[in-house]
Amino acid sequence: MTQGTHPTSSEDVLPVAVVGGGPVGLITALGLVHYGVPVTVFEEDEQLSLDTKAGTILTRTLEVLHRYGAVDAVLRASLRIDEIGDLDRATNQSRESVRTGTLSDDTRFPFVINIPQHHLEPVLRDRLDMLAPGVLRMRHRVTDFVQHDDHVELLLDTPDGEQRVKARYLLACDGGRSQTREKLGITVEGRTLEQRYMLVDLEVDLDVTNPRDYPYLAYFGDPSEWMILVRQPHCWRFLYPLDPGRPEPDEAELAAKAKRFIGDVTGLRVLGTNVYTVHHRVADRWRVGRIFLMGDAAHLITPMWALGLNTGVLDASNLPWRLAWVLRGWADESLLDGYEREQAPVAIRGAGEMAEAARAYMDRRDDGMAAMAGGGWGVAVTRSLLGVRLDIDGSGDWSMIVHGDSPRPVRAGDRIPDVRVFGPDGEVYLHDLCADAFVALYFTDARRRPRLPEGAEPGLRRYVISRWDAPLNSGLRDIALFDPGERATRRIGVPPDTAVLVRPDGHVAAIAAFDPADPQQDPVADAYARITGRRTREGALA
Repeated sequence: MTQGTHPTSSEDVLPVAVVGGGPVGLITALGLVHYGVPVTVFEEDEQLSLDTKAGTILTRTLEVLHRYGAVDAVLRASLRIDEIGDLDRATNQSRESVRTGTLSDDTRFPFVINIPQHHLEPVLRDRLDMLAPGVLRMRHRVTDFVQHDDHVELLLDTPDGEQRVKARYLLACDGGRSQTREKLGITVEGRTLEQRYMLVDLEVDLDVTNPRDYPYLAYFGDPSEWMILVRQPHCWRFLYPLDPGRPEPDEAELAAKAKRFIGDVTGLRVLGTNVYTVHHRVADRWRVGRIFLMGDAAHLITPMWALGLNTGVLDASNLPWRLAWVLRGWADESLLDGYEREQAPVAIRGAGEMAEAARAYMDRRDDGMAAMAGGGWGVAVTRSLLGVRLDIDGSGDWSMIVHGDSPRPVRAGDRIPDVRVFGPDGEVYLHDLCADAFVALYFTDARRRPRLPEGAEPGLRRYVISRWDAPLNSGLRDIALFDPGERATRRIGVPPDTAVLVRPDGHVAAIAAFDPADPQQDPVADAYARITGRRTREGALA
């Protein structure tokens, strides 16, 4: 049941232009390549960023990288972590850690990883070059653009002089100071804190010479001076707040600061530093015609609990499949409206407010962050971003927080757990089934020969899931998924004779009862038509 891509075009079809070669831009480009959409990435600098920036990649981002064919390369360059520590700075005593190993039944990646951004970007670039050579154009600065009915015309400053390039859409991944956003006249709302963050990379041996046994990702909370400790693949990273107006510390001060947290150690050396401003600022519009804002261009949220870059990757998970469906002719342009509707609440009132609460928690101003602290299953799901539920129908029903110590039944908008089942050729995971398609999963009894609808909707596949393996003469063998012990059925939590429609980004689009004896009743096709704007078999818009 290997999935393939669906090329959208021949060579004469215009590409999608991605402006900005940072992590969100590169991951977005990998997503477009995955879906067979022609893409060109324009990066104004002559090399990728060398700045010391974000360093922790959460589980949901790993799943997106897996879908786009880049996770193996990233994991090879990273340090994997199954514990997020929470320590009290005053006493150096550990609170209850977040244990991501409890997510083993929900994902193939029950861990987070540490990799500095300036190490991550070359890995993503190399993978993009391998999958789509020549897509990334360095030293190409977009100086202007003009929208037309069916394309965007870009004016670029390049090593070969000024060039004009046409693109089907323009995706602005050009960061918090986005020139694209500025030229569109889009307002950025929110605030910038007086407090800044100091990030320091240190060479020090806390494993053998000066053993400390800290978790590889640990948060030291304290009312007067909190600190985050991150074990990177080749060094230790410290992050802490700087008081307003305080000058940047010199190397001696930085070393002394680190020792106040980790004690007296030998062989400590400062490798690199970065001071950055603390923002919670979001664009008031994410789309103007054929131009979309993504990542920091849409929401500049200074990371706490790794909510910065990872929130941007959620944008890169949501938009590429929509563009692919529209460009393939499988969906109406209205499908693109769901991008901002779903992602804006996650950034504004989700990641942004959680980052604010995290700062309060680290300052010990608020000890009520039960949803983000502790060792329960719900906390692990929340901190890994596996618990993001999207507002799929515009009802305002969305969430980033999961409560409880045990899995709950899946709801529409949830990310579907990546549960293992067995197809005719062996094991298969649910996320692989929907990596390039909408997938309808019919939870029913295969012994009773359920009759599935015979619709031929483009971009939609149908499967039966049952604890009873389909006999060879059942006519279901090629679409039957064996669920021994009903592990998948119990984890998803649906009653018998239920259909679950899953989107290409792994989020549940609809859940509906169906009659296995009546193939004319097709709630899946109706839901798919509503989402894509396509007509049902009866010819009416659903």
